Amino acid sequence: MAAIEKRSREDWQELDKEHHLHPFTDHKSLHQKRSRIITRADGVYIYDADGNRILDGMSGLWCVNAGYGRQELIDAATAQMKELPYYNNFFQCAHPPSIELASMIQDISPPQFNRVFFAGSGSESNDTIVRMVRTYWDLMGQPGRHTIISRHNAYHGSTVAAASLGGMKPMHKQSGLPIPGIVHVDQPYWFGSDRSLSPDEFGLATARSLEEKIKEVGPDTVAAFIAEPIQGAGGVIVPPDTYWPEVQRICDEYGILLISDEVITGFGRLGEWFGADYFQTRPDFMPFAKGVSSGYLPIGGVLVSDRVADVLIEKGGEFFHGYTYSGHPVACAVAIANIKLIQNENLVERIKNDIGPYLQEKWRALGEHPLVGDTRMVGLMGAFEIVKSKETLQRFDKKQGAGAVFRDTLIEDGVCMRAVGDTIICAPPFVLSHAEADEMVEKTWNTLERTQKELTA
Repeated sequence: MAAIEKRSREDWQELDKEHHLHPFTDHKSLHQKRSRIITRADGVYIYDADGNRILDGMSGLWCVNAGYGRQELIDAATAQMKELPYYNNFFQCAHPPSIELASMIQDISPPQFNRVFFAGSGSESNDTIVRMVRTYWDLMGQPGRHTIISRHNAYHGSTVAAASLGGMKPMHKQSGLPIPGIVHVDQPYWFGSDRSLSPDEFGLATARSLEEKIKEVGPDTVAAFIAEPIQGAGGVIVPPDTYWPEVQRICDEYGILLISDEVITGFGRLGEWFGADYFQTRPDFMPFAKGVSSGYLPIGGVLVSDRVADVLIEKGGEFFHGYTYSGHPVACAVAIANIKLIQNENLVERIKNDIGPYLQEKWRALGEHPLVGDTRMVGLMGAFEIVKSKETLQRFDKKQGAGAVFRDTLIEDGVCMRAVGDTIICAPPFVLSHAEADEMVEKTWNTLERTQKELTA
C-alpha cells in the first residue's frame, strides 16, 4: 500500500498552498505563482507532475552527489530499518552504524582528525561549532576567548547560531542577529570588488582584514575563524590563490582555531575529499552534512581535531550539547554505503581528472556570451556573472531581476540552476556524463540568448 495518494498537479498545488510553509520563500508571491511539484528523479534528472524532465544542475541543494535512484543507498536504509531503526547515542550508548561511520570519515579526512560529533544537518553542525569552540577555550582556562569571526555574505545555516555565523544581512535584519560574540570581515569576492587590485593583491588584502579584526576586538578575546573553502550560497566565490595561505598564517600566528565549513565542499565536490585538502589548509574543525549521505537521509556532523578533542577528553566534564538524531543509525548506514559507493566508483578522482575538467572547459566557453562577465568553476562547483555590459561589467538594474529571469527561463528549457542575485550557480551530481554536461551547457547558452532578448526588449 502506497503511503502517498495519487493526485493531480492542481490538487497538489492547492494542498501545498493551504497547508505548507516553504523555507526561504516569499509566500505571497508563491501563492500567486504556485509550486512546481517534483514527483520523481533518476540519475541526474528530476521530473515534475506534468512529466517534464529537468537536469538537476544543483544536486538538489548541493547534496545528491551520487545521483538519484541509487539502489545501494536504498538497500542500506532498508536493511538498517529492519535491524535497528533508531536508538540514541546519549547515556553512554552507541550503535555499530555511528561507530563505523565515524571511523570511515576519519580514514578519508586530514591527519589531525580522529573524532566525529554527529548532528542532523549543516545548521546543527555549525551550532555545535559555537558550543564546542567556546567550551574548548573555557577548558583551556581562557574563558574570555569567545569571539568567533566569520565573513560577510557567508552562509553557515539558518538556525539562530548558524545564521549568526553567516554574514547575510537580510537574515540578520529579519531575526535580530547576530547573537553576541560573532563578528564579520570581508569576503574574497574579487569580481564583486572595484577590481582596482589584482586578484592576488585582493586575496591578500581580504585575508588581512581578518588580522585587522583580531587586533580590533583583541587577540585574547578571539576564539576562532570560520569560513567555507569556497562560498556556496553566497555565489560560488572562489578565493584568489593568495587568500587561504595568508588566512592560515594569521590563524597560526594568533593561535585561533580555524573552522573549514565543509557542508558543501566535503565528500568530493572539489575533486578532493574536502575543501581543506584542495586549498591545503590545516583546520581544527570541519562541519559537514549534505554530501555525506548524498542527501538520501538527513545527517551532519563535525570533524574535531586532536588539538580540541584531546582537551575535551582529558579535562573531563559533561559537554551539555547534542541532538535526538545525532548519529541516527539509518542515516549513518546510508552514509556508509554512500562513501563506499564514491570510493568504489572513484568519483572523487573522476571529478579531478575527468568530468571536472571536461565541464570546466565547457563552462569557460559560456564566457563568450555577451551577457556573461565572468565564469569560474572548481571541481563540479561553478558560477557565472550576468552583466549588462561586457566591456565595463556593469550590472543590470536590480528591478529587472536578470538572474531570476535567466533561472526561470532555464527551468522551462529543462535545466535547474540557482540565481544568487545576478550570479548563476551550479553544482551537478558527480555522476554527470559528458553527454549530460553537453546538454546542460548547450541549454544554458540557449537560455542566455532568450534572456538577452527579454532583458533588452
